[in-house]
Amino acid sequence: MTHDGLLFAATDPAEGARTLSAINAMIGDISAWKGGSIDGLVAELRRTWNEDMIWWGPAGIGATYTIERYAEQHSGPFRLAFRDRKFNGHVCKLAEGHFGGFFGRPNLTLTHSGGFMGMPGSDKPADMRVIDLYRRDGDKLTENWIFIDLLHFWQQQGLDVLGRMAGLAPDEHA
Repeated sequence: MTHDGLLFAATDPAEGARTLSAINAMIGDISAWKGGSIDGLVAELRRTWNEDMIWWGPAGIGATYTIERYAEQHSGPFRLAFRDRKFNGHVCKLAEGHFGGFFGRPNLTLTHSGGFMGMPGSDKPADMRVIDLYRRDGDKLTENWIFIDLLHFWQQQGLDVLGRMAGLAPDEHA
């Protein structure tokens, strides 16, 4: 939103520390969620996110604006669609200035209960490879760009998306 994501000069290390602190607080809130109900999700998100936050999700999921819409359109449904969550850790976590993020390979191992991206549930745990990038405004996060290797996730669930597409006749692509 601010078009200042390319850093051409040194930044104050204290700003990077503030950004990483905001990211870690948000991760702590997610980690504390025990499953079942999403009552209180909006209040949880307000601890670490600005009201006018924007979440830029991967293709197939989309983007959303404001805490309430994010809770309704992505965060709530995502939390309810998976069980047996295992956090595998981050390969890298970084922050500089107002920007930061992390990635893991895989970040999460989860079992799909059903509903995520309209897909049926499965008893087979699958890995999510995730890259999350953030922008902090004040003491809270305000933008999030997230990349999930959905092709890999669905492959583990027995759905070869690219293979299905390769089998389409040319006129079926329209």
